[in-house]
Amino acid sequence: MSENLEKSNINEAGKSKSNDSEQGLEDAMEGSDEALQKKKSGSPSTQRVQRPHSSPPRFVTVEELLETAKGVTNMALAHEIVVNGDFQIKPVELPEDSLEKKVKEIVHKAFWDCLSVQLSEDPPTYDHAIKLLGEIKETLLSFLLPGHTRLRNQITEVLDLDLIKQEAENGALDISKLVEFIIGMMGTLCAPARDEEVKKLKDIKEIVPLFRAIFSVLDLMKVDMANFAVSSIRPHLMQQSVEYERKKFQELLEKQPNSLDFVTQWLGEAADDLMHQTYKNALPAVGGAAGSGGSPTPSPVAVQNHAYLKLLKWDHLQQPFPETVLMDQARFQELQLQLEHLTVLGAVLLVTFSMAASGVSNQATFAEKLKMIVKILLTDMHLPSFHLKDALTTIGEKVCLEVSSCLSLCGFTPFTTDKEIVLKGQIQAVASPDNPIRRIMEVRGSVVLKKIFCPSPAMVTISPVRHSGAAS
Repeated sequence: MSENLEKSNINEAGKSKSNDSEQGLEDAMEGSDEALQKKKSGSPSTQRVQRPHSSPPRFVTVEELLETAKGVTNMALAHEIVVNGDFQIKPVELPEDSLEKKVKEIVHKAFWDCLSVQLSEDPPTYDHAIKLLGEIKETLLSFLLPGHTRLRNQITEVLDLDLIKQEAENGALDISKLVEFIIGMMGTLCAPARDEEVKKLKDIKEIVPLFRAIFSVLDLMKVDMANFAVSSIRPHLMQQSVEYERKKFQELLEKQPNSLDFVTQWLGEAADDLMHQTYKNALPAVGGAAGSGGSPTPSPVAVQNHAYLKLLKWDHLQQPFPETVLMDQARFQELQLQLEHLTVLGAVLLVTFSMAASGVSNQATFAEKLKMIVKILLTDMHLPSFHLKDALTTIGEKVCLEVSSCLSLCGFTPFTTDKEIVLKGQIQAVASPDNPIRRIMEVRGSVVLKKIFCPSPAMVTISPVRHSGAAS
């Protein structure tokens, strides 16, 4: 989009956002269901099983269901725009061999063939062409903001359908002149990234292929405008997203009292975990009874933080995900995979350096090199075809070679065969989730995450080891 237009768009967007922000938020979400569904298609399964009916369900009408679904979709789209700085609406691409794409191609070919026949008649018939000009006119006008009065007047004046029909009836219609104006206006309104596509339109001489190319570029310009609107409204959404989502969940809860049962269960389990761990910590080390004051009740912040830690050990195939964080399930799965990857990597390095000479383990360059080697060999750990035990066997071989080489260079006694066998065996044992070294790394990871969540020690009183065990 040209520089002047972008500045004008930003100014106009800033003015419009100050008027009725709640309604503007809703309007910005309209018409984007398709993009959201495309985004959500790659998300993990969210199948609901064993729903705990804490509240009796009530019968709802189809209209209420549709309205609720629309509200949830809008909220999910707003949430995605806020948390994903790279969020963009993509052009819809149908699968290559899908029935929908084949039907679409057949219908489009029939339409363009009909247009070609009409224009090749003597005298030409412009019925279809005038309809296309009307669609192009509406599309160009949709790109304008209220302040673009001059451009609006130009488009309305040149693409006056009544005048065009009169010219067609009198044999005075010059399609090429109208198309030239359209291409020039597209060049004015398009984003800089589309300049090349618009420039190529000038090289097409035949009317029918030119119309097809114009509509193709207009579709891209629509996506560009939508993404510009998303980037413009993102700061506004970030200011209101918390209240907006709270309001939407409250509306959902009022319509369906049992719609947040999994959230209730999730938070209840987190509170029970903390109560149990706090009670165990309150017991005296040797005999006697617990303090008469009773175990302290965990704070809401502690319960919330512990609940989020539990999400990093979630069984996504068996446990239904809590409703209020369902929009971020894919992100939590990604974090879970990264945490598991770091746990295995740390366990392998801990085992290796515990057996290597102190002089070797203290060398920063060797430690960094070994870390990169193990990290690369664990790159595909998230793939279903990945077998951790086989990968650790390969890692064990590679680690032994690197350690032996480093020992030789540093003048230390080389690894004996027995030591190599022990080291390989300990590395392979990391494949088990119950491996003690792996559990140590899980605890350390939980401690780091807990400190990020709760910088103040007073917020959570349980010990790091017990916290990690509860979270897992």
